[in-house]
This record gives sequence, structure tokens and C-alpha cells, in this order.
Amino acid sequence: MKVKQHTIKKQVELSGVGLHTGVISNMTFLPAPPNHGIKFQRVDLEGRPTVDADCDLVVDVSRGTTLEQNGARVYTVEHVLAALVGMEIDNVLIQLDGPEPPIMDGSSIQFIDVLQDAGLEEQNALRRFFEVEESIQYKDPSREVEMVALPTDNYRVTVMVDYNSPVLGSQHASITDISQFIPEIASCRTFCFLHELEMLYNSNLIKGGDLNNAIVVVDRVVEEKELVHLAKMFNKQKVEVKKEGILNNVDLRYRNEPARHKLLDVVGDLALVGRPLKAQILAARPGHAANVAFAKKLKRAMEKSGSSHIPHYDPKLPPVMDINQISNILPHRYPFQLLDKIIYLDETVVAGVKNVTINEPFFMGHFPGNPVMPGVMQVEAMAQTGGILVLSTVEDPENYWTYFLGIENCKFRKMVLPGDTLIFKCELLAPIRRGIAKMRGEAYVGNTLVCEAVMTASITRKES
Repeated sequence: MKVKQHTIKKQVELSGVGLHTGVISNMTFLPAPPNHGIKFQRVDLEGRPTVDADCDLVVDVSRGTTLEQNGARVYTVEHVLAALVGMEIDNVLIQLDGPEPPIMDGSSIQFIDVLQDAGLEEQNALRRFFEVEESIQYKDPSREVEMVALPTDNYRVTVMVDYNSPVLGSQHASITDISQFIPEIASCRTFCFLHELEMLYNSNLIKGGDLNNAIVVVDRVVEEKELVHLAKMFNKQKVEVKKEGILNNVDLRYRNEPARHKLLDVVGDLALVGRPLKAQILAARPGHAANVAFAKKLKRAMEKSGSSHIPHYDPKLPPVMDINQISNILPHRYPFQLLDKIIYLDETVVAGVKNVTINEPFFMGHFPGNPVMPGVMQVEAMAQTGGILVLSTVEDPENYWTYFLGIENCKFRKMVLPGDTLIFKCELLAPIRRGIAKMRGEAYVGNTLVCEAVMTASITRKES
């Protein structure tokens, strides 16, 4: 799995009809900055409102997943989201001039084709995974649905379906790594049974349905009169079917293509949790209603596991900047270089790490026998973290100095001791003007706030 966040290198677009609305839409994928996430934008509506890819915004699961926010709806988002998850794209803005992404061929493969054409761009921020630490279960006895997320160090999905059909029967599909999604799952098309077709049609749910973008499973004998009716429904001169099989004798891409498409739907719907997952997902008889309910349960567990505003530090992951890269930007040297890693950096926020050891020179004289990191050194380390943020706004940071101008509302909440790992977060409170930066700094040990302050600094070009 990719360690750093990714977006696309350039804008790309495609067009087509929506499966359920029947409306032709143009869809444009645009690059987005770190931590932007996946957002849809209805450019055809006044104010061009955006809709976050968030399970709490789901308003309908009738044969597809529909989001609504800011007075705008986006229908059938799951195939697009599955493509983005399969490519491990974290940040993208998806503009639509209609209510629904194009259905294309009923799978995710054509979205992936256009995104691969755009190319991926690695961003200077680590991905923040939701790592499932204990079993999370969801059951819907009325539909015989069971879903569970189990701890693992990657993303695995297994789906089992049982349609009680002589054509499909029981099927299962699985991937043991997200890299398998594109070659094994992405091209699998949406489907329904013939006995569902009339209900969907009468409910105005498949206005854009066509035998080129959906598989219709025929699990009973069909009379000629009904075939004529189906031809009119799909605006075809003629449709045909063997005794039992697929309407119009469409060839399946895989023997278990329906189960693989159900896996595709699970991946797309669980993208609505809001963060990439590290979990083994087992799903028996899933559907959009169950997928979204399970996504909400996962999101509640994610929120409970820790506040999102606290920088997440995983020592197994490579840093955004290591000590050598930091030394190329900051002028500080031993014993006054107090920053070991930068683990996050964007236009307004930076997060850094300081490993506190008993070998720090200040412990020789600061409370010998009761070593406590001096508060002033905590503030200095936090200021150096902020210095990385400020200097990242200029093209040649090695030619600038950063100077402290002021510290306000500084508080020390808890002692910092040898063995602690300090996580610093600095965030700009306003845009930098005339070389003056004002930022809020916080220091954490684990999830505990130990120090905070509002700092003002200036950046000054070095004299040649």
C-alpha cells in the first residue's frame, strides 16, 4: 500500500449517461492538495456546491449510493469511489454538470483508464490509515447480511453471495491486497435479475440502463411476448436469451463476475469512511444499505480511536523530511537542533517529531536526579517545527533566517520526561504577510497535550 498521499497530475474528463437518472453528465477529475479528500462538485447548480464522500451524508441506497450536502445530490457514487480506492488516490475534486456520474460499462475500469492517463502525483504528506485494532461486526438478520472488519496490516476483502439462482448460485470473490483490485475486480459490471427489472424500471431507477452497461440475469423461462416488451424497454430491435442465462446472451468477463462486482461495491461504499483502511473485510450477502451502515459503524470506531486533530505518528513509515533534509533548511546545529523528523507538511500545517532521551545536554543541569525537559526547550522545538512551515513558503529556504518575534498564551500542561516522543503541530492562523507569520503550536505525547502557544516569527533574507 502507498505510504504517502496521492492525487492526479492533471485534469481529465469523461462523459456518459447516468444509470438511474438517465441524464448525460460530463465528469472532470481535478488534482487536489493533501488532506483534501474526495469531494464531488455540482458545477451545474447555483453556487457550485460540493459534496464530501462521507457515509454520514448518504441519503438513499436504492440500487446505488446517493450523497447529499449543501442542497446538492450526487447519485451512484460507488463505482467512481472504488476506482479511486483501487488506485490509492487520496485527494481529488470531481466536478459534475449533472446529478450522477456516467455509468460507462457498469464497472470501474473506464474511470481507472482515464485516471491512469492523468497519472499519479505523490504528495508531501503521509496517508492516515484507519487501522482496525479489534473485530467490528455488523449484522442485518432480516436480509441475512453479515459484515466484519478484522485487524491486519493491509486491505483485504472477501465477499460471499448466494442468490438461490440456477444461473449464479453461490459465489465468492476476494482480494488479499488492494493492488489486485485493478486487474481482478475493476472491470466487473453491475447486474440485476430479470424479476427485479420491471420493478426497477417502474420505480424510475434505471432510466440510463442498457444491456451494454448492466448484466441482466435470467433465472426463469421467458416467453416471446416478454422479450418483445424488454426490447422496447431497452430501445432495442430485438433481445434474446437462452433457456436460463444472461439477457441478450452477454458473455460474463468472469464466471463469478457478479460476486466480484459486489466486492467492487463494498470497496466503493467503504471509501465513505473517509480514510484508507487497514483491515480484513469479510462480507456475506452485502448490498448498498448494509455497506453504508457498516461504513458508519467503522467511522464511529475511527472517531473513538483518536481525535483527528492530533498528528498521527507511525514510526514504521518514512518521514516527509528526515534529519538531513531538516538540516538543509534550518540553520540550527547540535546541541540546539531539536527536531528529528517532519511527518506532515502542507500550505498551512506542519507536524514534527522530537525523541526525548536522557542524553540531551540540558538534562545535565536541569533537575539532576529528576530529569524534566525544560519548557523553554519544548517551545524552541515547536518553533523549529514552525520554522519548517514558514520556510517552505519560499523557493530557496536556505537563503532565509527565521526569527522569533513573540510568544503568547503559552501553557505547559504536563511534564515531558526522557523516553517520551513529542509530536509537534503548528498551524498558520493567517496568511503570511510581509514576512510575518503567526501560528498556533501544540505539543503532544501520545494523545496528551503537554504544551501550547501562539508564536509570531519573521522570515528575513540573508545578506549576500
